[in-house]
Amino acid sequence: MTQFIGVEDMRRLVRSTGTKAFLTQLAGYIRSDFSRWSEFEKSARVASHSKDGVIELMPTSDGKLYSFKYVNGHPSNPKTGKLTVTAFGVLADVATGYPLLISEMTLLTALRTAATSAFAASILARPESRVMALVGAGAQSEFQALAFQALLGIEEIRVYDPDPRAVDKFIANAKDFGVTLVRAASVEAAVAGADIVTVCTAVKGRVAVIDAAMLSPGTHINAIGGDCPGKTELAADILGMGEYFVEFTPQTRIEGEIQQAPADYPVAELWEVLAGVKDGRTGAADITVFDSVGFAVEDFSALRLVHDLTAAKRLLLDLVPELADPKNLYGELIGEPALAKAPEAA
Repeated sequence: MTQFIGVEDMRRLVRSTGTKAFLTQLAGYIRSDFSRWSEFEKSARVASHSKDGVIELMPTSDGKLYSFKYVNGHPSNPKTGKLTVTAFGVLADVATGYPLLISEMTLLTALRTAATSAFAASILARPESRVMALVGAGAQSEFQALAFQALLGIEEIRVYDPDPRAVDKFIANAKDFGVTLVRAASVEAAVAGADIVTVCTAVKGRVAVIDAAMLSPGTHINAIGGDCPGKTELAADILGMGEYFVEFTPQTRIEGEIQQAPADYPVAELWEVLAGVKDGRTGAADITVFDSVGFAVEDFSALRLVHDLTAAKRLLLDLVPELADPKNLYGELIGEPALAKAPEAA
């Protein structure tokens, strides 16, 4: 039987674990898997683009476990009452090919994106960072705020969104997060003097939400909204200001902010910083940019955590037939009693 985690199951799991504790554990799983980067099969995700959005498949394997995620991104969906991003994922045993877990990943992707952001900031931002600007108060905003509070000790969040209702929603949801919430009148007001700037917008196009003139020395930028070809959030003048960090370079060059840069624009991957192969932040005045587009290893980490946390709960789905004779699949179809296995040939 295959373990199944639906939306309500995920909600109960995160609540029983504690959202901050879940995010902290997930960041630990991501760090652990990025620390063994060479063990994973890696490829840019397979994307099917349309005028309305994108549908993607994101596979990876460490040789023992295999995972993939189905995910969409449709920026206009909220106009018809639908989510911009939905997802589900599978974790499977490589030795048998059997699926171990099927899980909703709409909630889980939001959690893993936030955990990845905070994990990256924990190795790139200044340790004394306490003020974060949050530009974009959509579906990801509360997850980002909570992850940065839990993992980095953020004390103040300045939030801006051109839709005041989105800011109202964010402030109502985040009022008990243990941080000071400031409604900023503009992007400039939110970003001015902030230690960390998280930019998360959904517009599918080349936009410049923030530019170099807004930034202070030492700022860490967490750019997570640009995640497909033709979609960016940072002005090109930011790219030359400091050090640039990505998850998986071949994918980020297609989908990230560095679409705007030459093909040989220098970057460092997070695993290289963890391994000491490349430097992270080298000084308090450095501008660091994490150009995050989301990568399959992060989904692998999230599914692995969910599987570990729920393995004893036995939420099962009869996805794969269990046969007395594995060669008698037709018998399963017609409902005949399972036959005893034929004796092995001598």
